[in-house]
Amino acid sequence: MAVIRRICVYCGSSGRVDEAYRAAAIRLGALFAEAGVELVYGGGRVGLMGLMADAALAGGGRVTGIIPYHLHDREIGHTGISELVVVDSMHERKRRMFELADAFAVLPGGLGTLDEAFEIITWKQLGLHDKPIFIVDVAGYWAPFAALIDHVIAKGFAVRAARDYFQVVSQVEDLLPALALAPQSELPVESDLV
Repeated sequence: MAVIRRICVYCGSSGRVDEAYRAAAIRLGALFAEAGVELVYGGGRVGLMGLMADAALAGGGRVTGIIPYHLHDREIGHTGISELVVVDSMHERKRRMFELADAFAVLPGGLGTLDEAFEIITWKQLGLHDKPIFIVDVAGYWAPFAALIDHVIAKGFAVRAARDYFQVVSQVEDLLPALALAPQSELPVESDLV
């Protein structure tokens, strides 16, 4: 079984979204704190990111945020978290989040969240890591994503095994139990590979 101490969560910075998504972010932050799992995320104070971080902190959890200089003001870098790391670029942000994480979870989000999800799945396809990746399909948000992956496979642009690079859970309460069953990563990962 995988040893999961820190989970990187990709999610939206928008707060103008359905209450179900907001509630899921808050609940996930609280669950991490209860389980003693450190939250690694994009470092913002706004949207789902901020709600999740605040809930983890309120429960006594540890939260590490990674934010690039150019987004520090836009996403309002969360100075109240355990550790806020300000980096030079989006590439550095994603690399640092990857290095810190034992696993990844994707909550609802926009284009940036899609970018992060596709990149971490692609890195797994390329053999750069073997860490668990979970899509949290809150209220069916990610059903079109799963359908797109199935379409890409059906059209011959990806192998059938591509669907195994990530798992889908339907609610945040399912994430930690599913991660507890995930196999231990077998690939040694060097940070200079990504």
